[in-house]
Amino acid sequence: MGTPGVGKGTQARLLTERFGIAHVSTGEILREAVQADSPLGREARQYLDQGLLVPDEVVTGIVETRLAAPDCARGFVLDGFPRTVEQAEALDAMLVGRAEALDAVVHVAVPRAEVMRRLARRRSCPQCGATFHILSKAPTVADRCDRCGGALVGRSDDGEETVARRMGVYAKQTAPVLDYYARRGLLREVVGTGTPAEVFARVTASLA
Repeated sequence: MGTPGVGKGTQARLLTERFGIAHVSTGEILREAVQADSPLGREARQYLDQGLLVPDEVVTGIVETRLAAPDCARGFVLDGFPRTVEQAEALDAMLVGRAEALDAVVHVAVPRAEVMRRLARRRSCPQCGATFHILSKAPTVADRCDRCGGALVGRSDDGEETVARRMGVYAKQTAPVLDYYARRGLLREVVGTGTPAEVFARVTASLA
Protein backbone atom coordinates (compact mmCIF):
# COMPACT_ATOMS: atom_id res chain seq x y z
CA MET A 1 0.00 0.00 0.00
CA GLY A 2 1.00 3.63 -0.46
CA THR A 3 0.14 6.79 -2.36
CA PRO A 4 0.42 6.95 -6.15
CA GLY A 5 4.03 6.86 -7.29
CA VAL A 6 5.69 5.22 -4.28
CA GLY A 7 6.72 2.14 -6.24
CA LYS A 8 4.08 -0.36 -5.13
CA GLY A 9 4.12 -2.16 -8.47
CA THR A 10 7.91 -2.45 -8.54
CA GLN A 11 8.07 -3.86 -5.02
CA ALA A 12 5.16 -6.23 -5.68
CA ARG A 13 6.92 -7.64 -8.74
CA LEU A 14 10.15 -8.10 -6.77
CA LEU A 15 8.24 -9.96 -4.06
CA THR A 16 6.56 -12.27 -6.56
CA GLU A 17 9.94 -13.08 -8.09
CA ARG A 18 11.50 -13.73 -4.68
CA PHE A 19 8.71 -16.00 -3.43
CA GLY A 20 7.42 -17.46 -6.70
CA ILE A 21 3.84 -16.31 -6.19
CA ALA A 22 1.29 -14.37 -8.25
CA HIS A 23 1.26 -10.59 -8.71
CA VAL A 24 -2.32 -9.30 -8.56
CA SER A 25 -2.41 -5.67 -9.72
CA THR A 26 -5.84 -4.12 -10.01
CA GLY A 27 -4.30 -1.09 -11.71
CA GLU A 28 -2.79 -3.21 -14.49
CA ILE A 29 -6.01 -5.17 -14.94
CA LEU A 30 -8.01 -1.96 -15.25
CA ARG A 31 -5.51 -0.27 -17.59
CA GLU A 32 -5.50 -3.33 -19.84
CA ALA A 33 -9.29 -3.21 -19.92
CA VAL A 34 -9.20 0.50 -20.82
CA GLN A 35 -6.68 -0.15 -23.60
CA ALA A 36 -8.86 -2.98 -24.96
CA ASP A 37 -11.91 -0.69 -24.77
CA SER A 38 -13.87 -3.48 -23.06
CA PRO A 39 -17.10 -2.71 -21.16
CA LEU A 40 -15.09 -2.79 -17.92
CA GLY A 41 -12.49 -0.51 -19.51
CA ARG A 42 -15.05 2.04 -20.61
CA GLU A 43 -16.58 2.09 -17.14
CA ALA A 44 -13.18 2.38 -15.46
CA ARG A 45 -11.83 5.10 -17.77
CA GLN A 46 -14.26 7.74 -16.51
CA TYR A 47 -12.89 7.28 -13.00
CA LEU A 48 -9.18 6.73 -13.74
CA ASP A 49 -8.80 9.79 -15.96
CA GLN A 50 -10.20 11.97 -13.16
CA GLY A 51 -7.99 10.44 -10.47
CA LEU A 52 -10.99 8.85 -8.76
CA LEU A 53 -11.31 5.34 -7.35
CA VAL A 54 -13.20 2.79 -9.40
CA PRO A 55 -16.33 1.69 -7.46
CA ASP A 56 -15.78 -0.97 -4.78
CA GLU A 57 -18.09 -3.55 -6.35
CA VAL A 58 -16.24 -3.39 -9.69
CA VAL A 59 -12.75 -3.75 -8.19
CA THR A 60 -13.82 -6.41 -5.70
CA GLY A 61 -15.30 -8.49 -8.50
CA ILE A 62 -12.07 -8.19 -10.49
CA VAL A 63 -9.97 -9.36 -7.54
CA GLU A 64 -12.25 -12.26 -6.69
CA THR A 65 -12.07 -13.49 -10.28
CA ARG A 66 -8.28 -13.07 -10.38
CA LEU A 67 -7.72 -14.94 -7.10
CA ALA A 68 -9.58 -17.93 -8.53
CA ALA A 69 -6.85 -18.35 -11.18
CA PRO A 70 -4.52 -21.37 -10.73
CA ASP A 71 -1.39 -19.25 -10.27
CA CYS A 72 -2.81 -17.77 -7.05
CA ALA A 73 -3.10 -21.17 -5.35
CA ARG A 74 0.44 -20.94 -3.88
CA GLY A 75 0.00 -17.37 -2.67
CA PHE A 76 -0.15 -13.85 -4.08
CA VAL A 77 0.84 -10.22 -3.60
CA LEU A 78 -1.98 -7.69 -3.86
CA ASP A 79 -0.98 -4.42 -5.52
CA GLY A 80 -3.48 -1.55 -5.46
CA PHE A 81 -6.10 -3.41 -3.42
CA PRO A 82 -7.78 -2.86 -1.03
CA ARG A 83 -8.17 0.92 -1.30
CA THR A 84 -11.16 1.40 0.95
CA VAL A 85 -12.25 -0.14 4.24
CA GLU A 86 -15.19 -1.68 2.38
CA GLN A 87 -12.77 -3.39 -0.01
CA ALA A 88 -10.68 -4.60 2.95
CA GLU A 89 -13.78 -6.13 4.54
CA ALA A 90 -14.70 -7.77 1.22
CA LEU A 91 -11.17 -9.17 0.99
CA ASP A 92 -11.52 -10.65 4.47
CA ALA A 93 -14.66 -12.43 3.35
CA MET A 94 -12.93 -13.75 0.21
CA LEU A 95 -10.01 -15.11 2.21
CA VAL A 96 -12.28 -16.79 4.75
CA GLY A 97 -13.93 -18.56 1.83
CA ARG A 98 -10.48 -19.71 0.65
CA ALA A 99 -9.40 -20.76 4.18
CA GLU A 100 -6.57 -18.21 3.92
CA ALA A 101 -5.45 -15.06 5.73
CA LEU A 102 -3.13 -12.14 5.03
CA ASP A 103 0.45 -12.52 6.24
CA ALA A 104 1.24 -8.79 6.23
CA VAL A 105 0.27 -5.40 4.82
CA VAL A 106 3.28 -3.34 3.69
CA HIS A 107 2.88 0.43 3.59
CA VAL A 108 5.54 2.18 1.47
CA ALA A 109 5.89 5.83 2.53
CA VAL A 110 7.45 8.52 0.30
CA PRO A 111 7.31 12.35 0.77
CA ARG A 112 4.81 14.13 -1.47
CA ALA A 113 7.46 16.17 -3.32
CA GLU A 114 9.33 12.99 -4.24
CA VAL A 115 6.10 11.34 -5.43
CA MET A 116 5.39 14.26 -7.76
CA ARG A 117 8.96 14.11 -9.13
CA ARG A 118 8.66 10.38 -9.80
CA LEU A 119 5.29 10.58 -11.53
CA ALA A 120 6.47 13.36 -13.84
CA ARG A 121 9.09 10.93 -15.16
CA ARG A 122 6.89 7.86 -15.52
CA ARG A 123 6.07 6.51 -18.99
CA SER A 124 3.84 3.69 -20.21
CA CYS A 125 3.22 1.78 -23.44
CA PRO A 126 -0.36 2.09 -24.77
CA GLN A 127 0.12 -1.07 -26.85
CA CYS A 128 1.17 -3.63 -24.21
CA GLY A 129 0.79 -1.80 -20.88
CA ALA A 130 4.48 -1.96 -19.85
CA THR A 131 5.64 0.86 -17.57
CA PHE A 132 9.01 2.65 -17.36
CA HIS A 133 10.65 5.46 -15.45
CA ILE A 134 13.16 7.84 -16.99
CA LEU A 135 15.48 7.57 -13.97
CA SER A 136 14.96 4.20 -12.27
CA LYS A 137 13.71 1.99 -15.11
CA ALA A 138 14.59 3.68 -18.38
CA PRO A 139 13.79 1.94 -21.68
CA THR A 140 16.75 0.67 -23.71
CA VAL A 141 15.78 2.98 -26.57
CA ALA A 142 14.49 6.41 -25.54
CA ASP A 143 10.69 6.70 -25.72
CA ARG A 144 10.32 3.14 -27.05
CA CYS A 145 8.92 0.12 -25.23
CA ASP A 146 11.43 -2.67 -24.57
CA ARG A 147 8.66 -5.27 -24.75
CA CYS A 148 6.89 -4.42 -28.02
CA GLY A 149 8.66 -1.39 -29.50
CA GLY A 150 5.63 0.89 -29.16
CA ALA A 151 5.93 4.62 -28.48
CA LEU A 152 5.93 5.49 -24.76
CA VAL A 153 3.68 8.21 -23.36
CA GLY A 154 2.95 9.81 -20.01
CA ARG A 155 0.07 8.08 -18.25
CA SER A 156 -3.26 9.91 -18.41
CA ASP A 157 -3.59 9.72 -14.62
CA ASP A 158 -0.12 11.22 -13.99
CA GLY A 159 -0.97 14.84 -14.87
CA GLU A 160 -0.32 17.31 -12.03
CA GLU A 161 -3.98 18.11 -11.35
CA THR A 162 -5.01 14.47 -11.56
CA VAL A 163 -2.18 13.40 -9.25
CA ALA A 164 -3.17 16.03 -6.69
CA ARG A 165 -6.73 14.70 -6.83
CA ARG A 166 -5.50 11.11 -6.47
CA MET A 167 -3.45 12.09 -3.42
CA GLY A 168 -6.52 13.69 -1.89
CA VAL A 169 -8.62 10.60 -2.61
CA TYR A 170 -5.92 8.45 -1.02
CA ALA A 171 -5.84 10.53 2.15
CA LYS A 172 -9.61 10.41 2.48
CA GLN A 173 -10.45 6.85 1.42
CA THR A 174 -7.32 4.70 1.54
CA ALA A 175 -5.42 5.98 4.59
CA PRO A 176 -8.18 4.61 6.91
CA VAL A 177 -7.34 1.15 5.56
CA LEU A 178 -3.91 1.50 7.21
CA ASP A 179 -5.61 1.97 10.57
CA TYR A 180 -7.83 -1.04 9.82
CA TYR A 181 -4.78 -3.28 9.38
CA ALA A 182 -2.71 -1.63 12.12
CA ARG A 183 -5.39 -2.55 14.67
CA ARG A 184 -5.01 -6.17 13.57
CA GLY A 185 -1.22 -6.14 13.88
CA LEU A 186 -0.66 -6.69 10.15
CA LEU A 187 0.77 -3.31 9.10
CA ARG A 188 4.48 -2.97 8.23
CA GLU A 189 5.76 0.59 7.64
CA VAL A 190 8.62 0.92 5.12
CA VAL A 191 10.50 4.04 3.97
CA GLY A 192 10.17 4.15 0.18
CA THR A 193 13.02 6.52 -0.73
CA GLY A 194 16.22 5.23 -2.33
CA THR A 195 16.77 2.72 -5.11
CA PRO A 196 14.25 -0.08 -5.75
CA ALA A 197 16.82 -2.55 -4.36
CA GLU A 198 17.23 -0.52 -1.16
CA VAL A 199 13.48 -0.30 -0.67
CA PHE A 200 13.12 -4.02 -1.37
CA ALA A 201 15.67 -4.81 1.34
CA ARG A 202 13.50 -2.86 3.79
CA VAL A 203 10.35 -4.59 2.57
CA THR A 204 11.79 -8.07 3.01
CA ALA A 205 13.23 -7.13 6.41
CA SER A 206 9.77 -6.00 7.51
CA LEU A 207 8.39 -9.44 6.61
CA ALA A 208 11.02 -11.41 8.54
